[in-house]
Parts: sequence; structure tokens; C-alpha cells
Amino acid sequence: MAAVLTGLLALALGFALPRGEPAARDRCPTLLADTLRLLRHEPLLRRSVYFQVTVFGAFSAAWTAVALLITGPRYGMGTQAVALLALIGAASMHLAPAAGRRVDRCGADRVNLWCVLLALASGAVLLTGLAGGPAGIVGLAVGLLLIDVAVQCGQVANQARIFALRPDARSRLNTGYMTCGFVGASAGSWLGTRACTQLGWGAVCVLVALAALLAAGAYLSGRRTGHVAAASGQRTPRLTAPSDLAPTDSRPGGDRLT
Repeated sequence: MAAVLTGLLALALGFALPRGEPAARDRCPTLLADTLRLLRHEPLLRRSVYFQVTVFGAFSAAWTAVALLITGPRYGMGTQAVALLALIGAASMHLAPAAGRRVDRCGADRVNLWCVLLALASGAVLLTGLAGGPAGIVGLAVGLLLIDVAVQCGQVANQARIFALRPDARSRLNTGYMTCGFVGASAGSWLGTRACTQLGWGAVCVLVALAALLAAGAYLSGRRTGHVAAASGQRTPRLTAPSDLAPTDSRPGGDRLT
């Protein structure tokens, strides 16, 4: 069903999107190589990558492992319970426009810091899942909602930062950013599964907190090395107009910002 819907979406976009001339006429291998060069030479692109890799990795670790916890002996529920938790987390996408307004007012770095703190709080709240029963389910729902909000709002801040760098190379910037982000998410899923099966749910919560601390380290490191000051001279595209910002879906295959 997902494949059919994706195919229909591709057809609809082909008819609906306006035609435009590409900014670059280079061949695909050249453009892909330029993406690697951008990752090497653009510190603010790497800064967005660091935030996305760590927070999205924590997100994937939590969501992969929670299915093992819910269906395991502590709760003994089916996959339907995991789906209900996912519906609760999906509410976070409605905060993307608010995140765009905060980026306009406070800057991308400030929003990233808030998202890092939310991810850290999520690691602590998710520990209540060890209690089991209704209290544990409520704690899991709240903790997963916090990490969802962190990923959704961080995505807006990260892409605002990178799209301000080179308007003529936004696709290449986004390619490098999204590729690294999903590598981080894959690593988070693998580590979350290992932590849950070998050490238990508590280890998953520690993993989420460690990822958030790594993101906090990237935030502090960037400020010390002057990357934030370097960005102050660049104009960040405003993200508050309905035509500029679409809700993001940070589950695999769903990240988008138009």
C-alpha cells in the first residue's frame, strides 16, 4: 500500500509542481561529488548534521526499542499498542510552524538548544516505562512525544540554517544533510535494539540521554569556535508563511520541508 501511494504521489507531483530551470547543469556524479565537498567545507552544514544525527539517532533508538518493550513480558501487548503510541507522537508535526516562527525570532541555534534539552528530558521520562502498567504507558507516551517534538522542531532549525548558505545549491546541501541524518537514524535503531535486548530498557534511556549530551557538546563547540557568529551575517530564509513551511515527518522516508 505504501508503494502504491508513493507512486500516485509521484504522478500527482509531476503534474502539480511548477516547471523550472535547474540552477546547475552538471552531471549527476559531479553534483554528488559537490555534495561531499559541501560537507567538508561548510561548517554550518556540518553543525546541522551533528544536531540531526544525534537527535534523530536518539529518536530512532527509542522508537525501535519501545516496540520490543511493549510486546515483551513487561507489558505483553501487541503491535497495535505501538501503533497507538505512534499516533500520539504524530501530533508533534503540528508544532513545525511554531518552530519556524521561533527560528525567525531567535535563530536556529536557540531552537536547536531547546530541542536538545527536550531530547535529554525525554531520556529521563522514558525511564518510567520500567514501572509497567498504566503509569508506565503514560510515561512512555510523554517521553516519546518529547523526542518527537525535538526531532520535528530541530529539523526546521537545521534546514533553515543550511538553506541560508548557498541558495544555488540547496538540493545538494539538503542531500548531504538528509543522507547523514538517516545514517544516524540507522545507527540509532541498531544501537537501540542492541541496548534493549542485551541490557534492558534502562540502557535505551541512557543511550537517548547520551545522544542528547553529544548534541549539547556540538552546540557548545560551535559557539566556542565562532560558527554561530559566522552565521550572523547570513540571511536566514523566513519559515512562517504557509507556502514556505510544510509539517515535517521525521519517520524514515518522511522528512520534508518545502
